[in-house]
Amino acid sequence: MISKDWFVDETGHCQSRPASRTWNLLRESYYMHQFLTEILDIIDNANHELDEWNYLPQIRRKVRQIVTNSYWLKTQYQAPNRETGVHVTTLYDEIGYPLTVQNVTTQPGTLSSIHNHGTWGVIFQIQGEERHTFWHRVSPSDKPLRIEPVGEHLLRPGEILSFHPDAIHQAETVGGETSLTFQLYGDTQPKGRFKFEPKTQTAKYF
Repeated sequence: MISKDWFVDETGHCQSRPASRTWNLLRESYYMHQFLTEILDIIDNANHELDEWNYLPQIRRKVRQIVTNSYWLKTQYQAPNRETGVHVTTLYDEIGYPLTVQNVTTQPGTLSSIHNHGTWGVIFQIQGEERHTFWHRVSPSDKPLRIEPVGEHLLRPGEILSFHPDAIHQAETVGGETSLTFQLYGDTQPKGRFKFEPKTQTAKYF
């Protein structure tokens, strides 16, 4: 696996970030409840939910640590749905819980919509490869929902991709292998998540 971390800012630019060395993260035991508690402790330091993304370096380190130390985590998934090409396995769920924690499998050729998440996000590529295309909003007064592509990145096993809440992307599963990703997201802001349509220059709640 490749140990590289990336961050996509609000303008859609994908930037390399320092990644923790695997041997510094090894633990005799490291459980999911420890991981979730530590993530909550990190984001509790934020002054506001919109500022939580400032703590992504610490969150990325914890994500790499849980994937490195938890074989169990890598076994929690199901084959993609034949019709949609996707299957989402929720790893923890509780009413009012401010985190989304899931494993996602996608079959080769699956292409997501163009969307943002309305919160910070961290994706660890466990298996397979995904090509992420990044977009940014162009805001002339007559076309407030116009978006344009900025660049792309091929996410390979061992790499982490993290997002600013306003980052816009589209993911495509490439190659011949099913993609398996561990995904962690903060609390989505009300009316903050959109699906974009460049041809019509429109956006819908997602």
